[in-house]
Amino acid sequence: MSTKHTATAKHPECLSMTGYAQARHEKHGWAVRVTVKSVNHRFLDLKLRLPEGFDLYDLRLRQIVRERINRGHLEIYVNAEPGTAAPVQVNKELAQAYLRAAESLMHGTSAAGKLDVVSLLRLPGVIAGSNGTVPEGVEDQEKLGKAFETCLREALTKLDEMRRAEGKHLVAELRERLARIAGQVEQVRGLAASLRPVFARRLETRLRELLGGTAIDQARLAQEAALLAERSDISEELDRLRSHLQQFTKLLDGAGELGKKLDFLLQEMHREANTMLSKTPGVESEALAITGLALEIKAEIEKLREQVQNIE
Repeated sequence: MSTKHTATAKHPECLSMTGYAQARHEKHGWAVRVTVKSVNHRFLDLKLRLPEGFDLYDLRLRQIVRERINRGHLEIYVNAEPGTAAPVQVNKELAQAYLRAAESLMHGTSAAGKLDVVSLLRLPGVIAGSNGTVPEGVEDQEKLGKAFETCLREALTKLDEMRRAEGKHLVAELRERLARIAGQVEQVRGLAASLRPVFARRLETRLRELLGGTAIDQARLAQEAALLAERSDISEELDRLRSHLQQFTKLLDGAGELGKKLDFLLQEMHREANTMLSKTPGVESEALAITGLALEIKAEIEKLREQVQNIE
């Protein structure tokens, strides 16, 4: 158990929901091709497109996808054609019918020319199975189903490789933004500590203007200054922001389905940044600097949210 935990911690996996992959197999007389496209979505939104008449394979292929993919909008295209090794069976009755129709057309009109063998073989249905119909026998149907499954699994494996590579790139960008926000939070903390005496000076100046030359009660002044500073105190918001940043990093260091958890954390971080802005009044240089940093933090959080939308 401990070995498994250590391996997970050392090799965290974050999957992007964006990817593209294709696989091709030729087996049991069929050439099968599966193409997978994936983009972000809140849930698993699967669009599976099989050739006309192949719906009997729909459920088993959907189940394979659900076992591998948790979230994302997936478009999967499955194509099946007789392979090069498939035996060629000519529908002679249909070919004769084409020939009779061609002869009748030539006799009844001024059309000239003959229907050669190569052109005849290209006509729909002349070569049995060339129109991609499902095999009639149960055993042959099962063989084709296995070919579909093998090809789909290979395509999904390639998709995972691409999503994993994109996920690593996303995580690197997220960590850079987290580090930037952490630095901005500490800058705000330093500026906030210098605001208490600023509030006291502003309050004293305002009271002197109101009272004229009357003496000011210093105890009352200190009390009012403390109340003003308390209403503008953002230390709790800064502490919660730092805690959210730490939680965010821990999630990135783990593995599994991260997108929804990260999005929730970012909503909380956005709320703390808004509260900082509302609790930092005044036009003093320190307050203006805090306002500027809080706006930068909000902008970074928005960029984080855009990127997190693409994480499974």
